This record gives sequence, structure tokens and C-alpha cells, in this order.
Amino acid sequence: MGVDLNGLSFGIDGSMILRDISASMPTGSVTGLLGPNGAGKSTLLRLVAGIEQAAGGTVDLDGVTVGSLPRREAARRIALLEQNASPSVELTVLEVVLLGRIPHRSRLLGSFAAGDDRAVALRALASVGAASLTDRSWQTLSGGQQQRVQIARAMAQQPSLLLLDEPTNHLDVSAQLSLLAQVRDLQLTAIMALHDLNLAAAYCDHILLLDAGRLVAAGTPAEVLTPEIIGAVYGVDCFILAHPRGGHPVIVYSAPTSKGNI
Repeated sequence: MGVDLNGLSFGIDGSMILRDISASMPTGSVTGLLGPNGAGKSTLLRLVAGIEQAAGGTVDLDGVTVGSLPRREAARRIALLEQNASPSVELTVLEVVLLGRIPHRSRLLGSFAAGDDRAVALRALASVGAASLTDRSWQTLSGGQQQRVQIARAMAQQPSLLLLDEPTNHLDVSAQLSLLAQVRDLQLTAIMALHDLNLAAAYCDHILLLDAGRLVAAGTPAEVLTPEIIGAVYGVDCFILAHPRGGHPVIVYSAPTSKGNI
């Protein structure tokens, strides 16, 4: 059980963005989705969520093909936190989190069940350490607080799979570490698109490394984040050290090689 990608491909107007991606992620694991800009990370997350339709291959969640699920059922089981997913109207934190209950409403335009949905939303806020923000206006929150509330909204869906696209963007170091620690503590199957290789090494059980739409490496951080693989994909020289506390890989960068990606 978990997430299985089976020969997944995707293209637009004849241009292939992802090619033959196959990988397995066990239930309860945290997987880091890495790769340079344009590698296909966001597209892969949208395919896993069932938002985009693959040109070939399938995504299976706990033994069920995502593409075979009705849209509402997929929304109940999979929560996707995309970049810049802020509400466009003024809402309180509790109202933002209650948006995660929409897939569970009995009618499309039905109201939220005051007791049940509110209880789920409050538990979700507590699970990410944001219970004190319940009555705050969304617009008054810091970037780190907003990301925490967005994860609570996703948790209010009560999903079995959590997908996050660059969740640490625009956060300071403290907020980044706190947020990723919260994701790990949820003990939920999660796939996160990240740019920071050291954050991925510290907080992920598995790594999928994309380059130009292809899966070039998969495994533990120690297996994937090697000088040879990093040099080939990112065009940089680096050294790998063991973290003095956690023992996970720490990447120390040197001068760029000829590939010179920015």
C-alpha cells in the first residue's frame, strides 16, 4: 500500500513534460520530489492528485487507480497544497480551514455541519500547532503561519495522501524547519516538491530526483544525494558530510561545473 507511479507520462501540444515515471512510496513515508526548475515536479504532483490526465501510465493510491475515482472521492483522499493557494476574499483562519471540508459536504451547495466540521477543523489546527490562530484574519498572518494554516486546511480533508508544492518558499529558516517538522509529525503519506537539497535530506525518507522530465534517481537521501548525481543534474560540485546530530547527508557546495544551472 501507498503510492505507486506506473510508467507515468504527460505532454502538452506534442511536447513531453514527463516521461515514463515509475516509483513506489510506502504508506506513512515522506518523499522529497527534487529537480531543477522545469524538471516537472509541479506537473507530477498534479498528476498524482488527479488534476491533470496522464498521456500514459497510472497513479495508484492504496491499490486503487486515482484516475478511476470520482472527483469528490479523489478530493477526499488526496490533499494538494499548491504554491500561492491563498484565499482571494477576507476570511478567518477557521473559515480557511473549513474549506477543506467541502469534499465531505452532502450537497454541492450545502452548508457545513456546524458541529462535526468545526470539530474536524479545530483538530486540524491543533495538529499543526495553530489552535491559537482560530479567530485571526488570514491576511494578518505571517508567511509561516499561513503555510501552517494551509496544511491544516489540507488535513481537514482527512486525506490519506498529502501533496505539497514548494511549501517552504518565502519562509525564513526557522519557519522552514518548523513547517517540515510538522509535516513529518503528521505521520501521513506525503510528497513534497522542494528546491533545498539539505532540507530534503533532513526531513524526507525517500527522494525522487527529476531532470528534464525523467526520473534519474530514487532512493534514500544517502543513496540519491551523492556528489556524482548532484553534479550531473544540477551542474555543481559538492561534498557530502554527515550531520553531527542526525547523521543524514549535508551537502556543501563548491564552484559550478560547465552545466551551470541557475
